[in-house]
Amino acid sequence: MLVKFNQTHEAAYGAVANEVTGLVNVQYNKVQYYFHLKETNRKLQDENARLRNLLVANFENADTIKIAVTDSLAKDTLGHRRKFLWLSAKVVSNTISSELNFLTLHRGALQGVKKDMAVIGPDGVVGMVIDVSENYSRVMSVLNRNSRVSSMLKNGSASGSVEWDGRDPRYLTLKNIPKSLKISKGDSVITSYYSVNFPPNIMVGTVHDIAVDPGSNFFTIRLRTATNFYSIQYAYIVENLQWEEQRRLEAGPLKNP
Repeated sequence: MLVKFNQTHEAAYGAVANEVTGLVNVQYNKVQYYFHLKETNRKLQDENARLRNLLVANFENADTIKIAVTDSLAKDTLGHRRKFLWLSAKVVSNTISSELNFLTLHRGALQGVKKDMAVIGPDGVVGMVIDVSENYSRVMSVLNRNSRVSSMLKNGSASGSVEWDGRDPRYLTLKNIPKSLKISKGDSVITSYYSVNFPPNIMVGTVHDIAVDPGSNFFTIRLRTATNFYSIQYAYIVENLQWEEQRRLEAGPLKNP
């Protein structure tokens, strides 16, 4: 009754009530936002995959102005044939503590995944698909002693091979880079044009330190990985749509000119 019939007390009560209600709504919105994060992340991942599929770098023409046969591959508005197709996937399992590390993605053969497809995270290279079931795919991480990724310095033309020594999950090793090149700490290392699995110019890591072997003409370069394997949750599976044609040609017998 005091609040109801006294304007001063009613105004004070209303101000306090609004403050309390506002605080409750803010906390409610925070909780609601938290429980919608998974769905929001999934939508963002799908949207990123759609945008990546529109990049010009995913289309490539043969080195000729003559086309004898028009195949069924998708083309952009300029008639360039699509080379890479991106698919989003959730990481459901990941190891980093052994010498042979693997990831499991929740996307499989029924969703278009095939063996030997490249896997790329939001920040850079992750690995390569080695086995596929109907709804899942197993990925050999670059943190695997058997992994090899053709890579190059972003500010140079020489390409080498990125491997893992089985020790620290934060670092990779770039080999076969000639000593004639100028290299500095912090230089970016990206996938090269010689890789059949990975699109070119994908981040692999940055130069952390450089070892000089007096008995060799090459550097041994330690890289800080672009991908944080401790916290990766989503990835992209990338298919080279033109790889099968290249593979058949390279595997076939040589013909006399």
